[in-house]
Amino acid sequence: MAISWENLDTLSSFKKLQSLKGAVSVKTALSAPDAAKRVQEYDIPMGGGLSYNFAAKQVDEKVLSVLSELSEESQLLDKFAALYNGEVVNTGEKRLVLHHLTRGQLGNAVNADGGDKREFYVKEQKRIADFANDVHSGKIANASGEKFTTVVQIGIGGSDLGPRAMYLALENWAKKEGTFKMEAKFISNVDPDDATAVLKSIDLPHSLFILVSKSGTTLETLTNESFVKDALKKAGLNPAKHMIAVTSETSPLAHNADYLAAFYMDDYIGGRYSSTSGVGGAVLSLAFGADVFAQFLEGAAEEDKLSTNRDIKKNPALLDALIGVYERNVQGYPSTAVLPYSQALSRFPAHLQQLDMESNGKSVNRFGGKIAYATGPVLFGEPGTNGQHSFYQLLHQGTDTVPLQFIAFKENQTGNDVEIENSTSQKKLGANVTAQIMAFACGKDNDDPNKFFAGNRPSSLIHGDRLTPKSLGALLAHFENKVMFQGFVWNVNSFDQEGVQLGKVLAKTVLSGKADGALKAYTNLLGI
Repeated sequence: MAISWENLDTLSSFKKLQSLKGAVSVKTALSAPDAAKRVQEYDIPMGGGLSYNFAAKQVDEKVLSVLSELSEESQLLDKFAALYNGEVVNTGEKRLVLHHLTRGQLGNAVNADGGDKREFYVKEQKRIADFANDVHSGKIANASGEKFTTVVQIGIGGSDLGPRAMYLALENWAKKEGTFKMEAKFISNVDPDDATAVLKSIDLPHSLFILVSKSGTTLETLTNESFVKDALKKAGLNPAKHMIAVTSETSPLAHNADYLAAFYMDDYIGGRYSSTSGVGGAVLSLAFGADVFAQFLEGAAEEDKLSTNRDIKKNPALLDALIGVYERNVQGYPSTAVLPYSQALSRFPAHLQQLDMESNGKSVNRFGGKIAYATGPVLFGEPGTNGQHSFYQLLHQGTDTVPLQFIAFKENQTGNDVEIENSTSQKKLGANVTAQIMAFACGKDNDDPNKFFAGNRPSSLIHGDRLTPKSLGALLAHFENKVMFQGFVWNVNSFDQEGVQLGKVLAKTVLSGKADGALKAYTNLLGI
């Protein structure tokens, strides 16, 4: 069957879905005598030993049936297959979309740039692994023959947010498991205070820097590179012996004597999808070892495989995406909160902000036609329980209903804990998760309007035993695939980001001294 790219509001299944607005009350469902059965049945396996629970979502079997119809009419699995089999799905930039190939082969061999792309990605992963092993053994060392102890990634956007979030997610795990090799730091903001703070926190002679720029021309990244090279030179160190590059083979950073080594990516992996490429691979392999990065890829591959299943109850990313469309386009909810009850995931919501909003923050379809319905939601989040003492007030009693995505684990990463008032810290953390789910769903009646909670606020729960490299990979792939499926439903191109470019162009105009009018007036306010 030929693939047809149609706007959401032209689909008969969507019209049927619209008739189900408000059809299910979570308050009623989770207060019913058989609520425990619902919680058990609406819990489906993910990759990496995780599970996706949607019992507190505003869905029932009738809504799920129509969502399944929407999936089929939108040809979501066929479009995913087209993507991983190498069709040009990124129509805006006329490019393939191949981040799934960095962790496994889902379909046919994909040939581009004169070779098999899976082989290319595996080759680069092997080169990175060999390099990391040589650094850890001391075979690659500083000018004094001493081991490097710190790695610093220089990049911005997808070259920073994803890798930083993944590093922080695994840092304590690696220390506990004995796989921690090198401390990692990150420089991203062109604000000189960012680079200054990082440089002051490290031992320069024992630090290795990773410059990440696909094009080799990213202004903020090259500016920070110069900042770091200047610091190295002032310390009497040769920057070429302290810096590697992750870039494309056609960039000015490739095959360049100014770098100790260079590892390659291509135009088929967008920055926000690059954590499983060399962009994340270099820093994670240096920090934790290549075997840990391999486990991370294994978890992502498991979730990708599940994402090919046509049964929405056996495809957690697809189901999560479809429920999100129902919430955005039928229920009319404008935003989503991601709430990880794990300090290790402290920067995971920040990564998802870019992944989701840069991908699906579009108002025209794949062909440039204006869209008459809502697309990507505003996404935000913080780790629990911190968020409970911050923005949960609005979530519980504000005028907007905000769908929630909780993430929680039975065990912590370090094994450290203490028992106070008959329960451990970890149990208190878990108790807060379950309490919040029920509080949002069921609310609380009270004659005092200030203490009344309406409830019926939907949430999902991704849960597992412990956050590990494998479960982290599955978690990342889940959200990548969720965003992809939603983009297909909305008929937008989730793989370009023209909205990022305009500001860059105007910034160059300012720096060239050619600004005029209001732009010039604003530059004067900042003394540029």
